[in-house]
Amino acid sequence: MPIDDIKKAPVDDIEDIDLGDEKKQPRKGVYLLPNLFTTAALFSGFYAIIAAMDGNFSNAAVAIFISMVCDGLDGRVARLTHTQSAFGAEYDSLADMVSFGIAPALIVFTWSLEPLGKIGWIAAFVYAVGAALRLARFNTMLAVEEKRYFTGLPSPAAAAILAGVIWAASEAGVSGDSLSILMALLVPIVGLLMVSNVKYRSFKDLNLKGRVPFVVFLIAILVFVLIALEPSLVLMVVFCAYGLWGPLSLIFKGLR
Repeated sequence: MPIDDIKKAPVDDIEDIDLGDEKKQPRKGVYLLPNLFTTAALFSGFYAIIAAMDGNFSNAAVAIFISMVCDGLDGRVARLTHTQSAFGAEYDSLADMVSFGIAPALIVFTWSLEPLGKIGWIAAFVYAVGAALRLARFNTMLAVEEKRYFTGLPSPAAAAILAGVIWAASEAGVSGDSLSILMALLVPIVGLLMVSNVKYRSFKDLNLKGRVPFVVFLIAILVFVLIALEPSLVLMVVFCAYGLWGPLSLIFKGLR
């Protein structure tokens, strides 16, 4: 716009003048709703650590599962409300590291691995570093990874395996000390599965809006009933089966 025209233009028009190469300032603030779910997941993970320090291992395990639910909701809420942001993605990763990396490692160490001394804390550290590497790789491969599969065991599922074992054992009256050798093997194996190249179904392509056979609906009801009857045992079996599914699928493919 010529300078003479600028001088003659009203004030409101001058505010709308294109300034060329000058970049617009980014909008300040964050989206409230999805980040509230992320904060709830982080709070549950932090509470799990506090509960384990007090010796309430069942409550600690339940808090991990609550954190999983909140973590699953924050991304879906962001997509449904079109409130995705780079800040939300980074915040979610940091919350996941606490809830599914540090919290399970500290809980299982306090519950079972502490009597083993150096072996115990090394096993817990292998899990923690596996979760950190898993999240870092997921963030860098987000644009190229196949939608139907995860590369490596997802960190929420890994945390659910440990939380499920702790919860089921606590409900059955089994002490963590009696399972220390077993947990010293299980914990680092789960940590290594997170950084492996084993493929796991993501179920992101699952169509919940379409029609399904009536028997599938009945199976879903049966699963809910079983969870209501024995939540600790059923959740442990489900997530342990999911953890085994990746390596077993590789074995079956090799045998063909």
